[in-house]
Amino acid sequence: MSTASASPDERVASRSALSRIAARPEVGAAVAAIAVMIFFSLNSDQFLSMAGAGVWLESASTFGIMAVAVAMLMIGGEFDLSAGVMTGFTALVVGILTTNYGVNIWAAVLISLGLALTVGAINGYMVMRTGLPSFIITLGTFFILQGIDLAATKLIIGQVTIQGMTGVPFYDSIKPLFGTPITIAGGTFYVSVLWWIVATAVATWILLRTKAGNWIFAVGGAQQSARQVGVNVMRTKIGLFMTTAGAGWLVGMISLFRTSTVQANTGVGQEFIYIICAVVGGCLLTGGFGSAVGAALGALIYGMTFQGITFAQWDTNWLRTFLGAMLLAAVLLNSWVRKRAETAR
Repeated sequence: MSTASASPDERVASRSALSRIAARPEVGAAVAAIAVMIFFSLNSDQFLSMAGAGVWLESASTFGIMAVAVAMLMIGGEFDLSAGVMTGFTALVVGILTTNYGVNIWAAVLISLGLALTVGAINGYMVMRTGLPSFIITLGTFFILQGIDLAATKLIIGQVTIQGMTGVPFYDSIKPLFGTPITIAGGTFYVSVLWWIVATAVATWILLRTKAGNWIFAVGGAQQSARQVGVNVMRTKIGLFMTTAGAGWLVGMISLFRTSTVQANTGVGQEFIYIICAVVGGCLLTGGFGSAVGAALGALIYGMTFQGITFAQWDTNWLRTFLGAMLLAAVLLNSWVRKRAETAR
């Protein structure tokens, strides 16, 4: 028997459980999340208390919802720089329609959702029809929405902040859906945490168990090849942009009904944090690789770090330094994990 015939076929070679786990995109984020939790628990007695956990989970939840949607879009090979401003835009629409025009609050919420999905569909359609980078298209959308938030709001109501939402009819009927706090053992936990868990679970199921999920990985990894084997690239990418916009609407509603206040600059600048959370969670900037669970863990790391620095009574400006270092480390780690995953196939 020849040496070549005696050697094992790499296509059917078994892989150890450790190798399979190491090839998962969210492994690095899981390890980092545990390390961050241990680190801040040692620096603050409040961090792991129920009261402390409620604070950093609430902070992480809104970033987590958006990070999961952004991760799906990044796996599909695109970016959405209008994701942050969308949260403020949708909340302002509800605030203006209800307080200034007397629109039923439930109808206003649905109108806001429709506008968000329309903007997302336009973003996706323009990216596909023009062939321009999504970075450029959504940057334009970012400035358009920011201008509307500032100029149109001031033109209509004479200021850039909407307050007094609690006096709107039926406000109390919709608040439990988006802004209800629950007290458990002295800690306050918001319904946004539940939305975060649901969003992560649904996104994970779509990515790993459905044809749509296969299409998302395909268009992000090799768009032309995906098109040649019958993947509807336009529908997939438009759907992803609509998902990101829909997540922006959800976070906007959570913010609005939790505080009953919205400002014209709400969400501006947070789009980069969503991307960082997704990258920390294992998403590659080149697309085709990542996970929703990893993005959720990336948001958890951000939430724990943001509140952990406060609990430890450090200068909060160090958060930006940490984010930059975390992004660079994640990019390097994700590249290594991707190579491991490809080698193990």
